[in-house]
Amino acid sequence: MAIPWEVLDRFITDDEGVLELRKRGAGDFLITLGPQILMNSKAQRSEIALGSLGCAGIKNHPAPRVLVGGLGMAITLRAVLDALPSPAKVVVAELNPKIKEWCLGPLAVLTERAAGDPRVDIKIADVGELIRQSPKASFDAIILDLYRGPHPKTDRFNDPIYGSRAIDRAWAALKVGGMFAVWGENPDAGFENRLSAGGFKVRCERPGKGAYRHAVWLAEKLNQKISTKQPGKRID
Repeated sequence: MAIPWEVLDRFITDDEGVLELRKRGAGDFLITLGPQILMNSKAQRSEIALGSLGCAGIKNHPAPRVLVGGLGMAITLRAVLDALPSPAKVVVAELNPKIKEWCLGPLAVLTERAAGDPRVDIKIADVGELIRQSPKASFDAIILDLYRGPHPKTDRFNDPIYGSRAIDRAWAALKVGGMFAVWGENPDAGFENRLSAGGFKVRCERPGKGAYRHAVWLAEKLNQKISTKQPGKRID
């Protein structure tokens, strides 16, 4: 007989509905939004790949600075921290203070208290706005792990995270050679084209083998905005 889910906490968001944290057994958690499962602690392969691949090129930097958009269960954050040296600084933008509370509380067991790591500064803020306000060349990597990734219906100009204007702002906030890493549910050629046109060398990874695999875009900032696209490859 399946172990029933226990609701550990819930709250009503301003515009999305009821967000719940559920648990069953040891280390098995869900975050749900209404009837939708946003995160499952047993299915985090692409989030781990996002964090580790997004920081792979800067692991030997003396003191890298990274921006993570979206805290979630802090799985991506844990992968980022594992890839970085101790002098690194990681800014996390998270809209909901309750998510921060969960990651410092019942979810901490999943990540060895990643949200409480001394390298981490969690800001209750919109990541798109934080990128917009950042000085030029602020970050060695920007990693977006939001529960809605880019998709074919994304407004290609005005979307505040994945549109061409937002991509321009991310390009400006990164150092030359910096990585813009983005999670998505499915590949999206339009988003890849916008990244290429925005001055990034792009590839799309599909972590894992077989079955359904999410998309992880890895976009390296070039020193000028020319259209350059690198064919994607899969992680098998």
